[in-house]
Amino acid sequence: MLNRRHLRIKVLQALYAYFQSNSDDSLKSEKELFHAIDKIYDLYVYLLLTFGELKHIAEHRITENKKKIRPTEEDLNPNLKFVNNTVIEILENHKELKSISEKLKVNWIGDENQEMFRKMFLEIRESETYFEFMNNGESGPEEDKAFAIAIFKNDIANSRLLHNFFEEKSIHWLDDIDLACSMVIKTIKGFEPNGENEILPLYKDPKDEREFVKTLFRNTIKLNAENEGLIDELTSNWELDRIAKMDVLLMSMAIAELKSFDNIPTKVTLNEYIEISKFYSTPKSNGFINGVLDKAIARLSKDGVIQKLGRGLKE
Repeated sequence: MLNRRHLRIKVLQALYAYFQSNSDDSLKSEKELFHAIDKIYDLYVYLLLTFGELKHIAEHRITENKKKIRPTEEDLNPNLKFVNNTVIEILENHKELKSISEKLKVNWIGDENQEMFRKMFLEIRESETYFEFMNNGESGPEEDKAFAIAIFKNDIANSRLLHNFFEEKSIHWLDDIDLACSMVIKTIKGFEPNGENEILPLYKDPKDEREFVKTLFRNTIKLNAENEGLIDELTSNWELDRIAKMDVLLMSMAIAELKSFDNIPTKVTLNEYIEISKFYSTPKSNGFINGVLDKAIARLSKDGVIQKLGRGLKE
């Protein structure tokens, strides 16, 4: 499920697009933001469904090999460890997953998709991971789980064919794929042969998390001029237009969050935006942003603008 950092990143991306477009239609941008977040779940479901597709390709290959005019011993008595994997079987027969995929209209139907999986399986069969697990002589539920996770991490999640497909589907998905992959791995780790085998929800608490996104997005826009004025004042040795736009936006978002949420510790907000800056701005930005936000927190705390409820939230 989505964590707060990823929600902040989605808000950051939406705000950057909004300010770059010089649009006044923030409600349209907000709607697009929530659509982009919701589509992450499509990506998660697509990835879960890859296992069944690869199994079907493997089974078809086994059947065709047995039809050879001169089949080998391996053709006649193939290694069935992959196609009999209990994790893949759970995913194949998972009623909730089927229901979700039908509702979202997420599936791998189509000749082009099937050809992609045929190529993917040929690549996987040549991988070290596949060879080692197929020939290690181990069996059982935990071995199946380890096999499925290893194949997913090393071969499925890193498949250039799959990445090309996702990139064509959505320009945002390559940014989201790490999170979706972590959700898949967490899902598989929780599987047991006779367990409930939960498919993860998108949000831990939909109402709370969607409210967080909406408030952060709206208040960053609402308070942008005020926050940029503070940033300009705290960076007196720099002209604001010389600071990277992404840095200014990250700091403006952080200040908006500090002002808007009385239940998020100040230190959490500071650390989150410093970490995000390491991936979405220049190499030296995190130190610069840290310094400016430290000054902003001191100023806003002194002026009573930052109001936190509960012990330890100001720290």
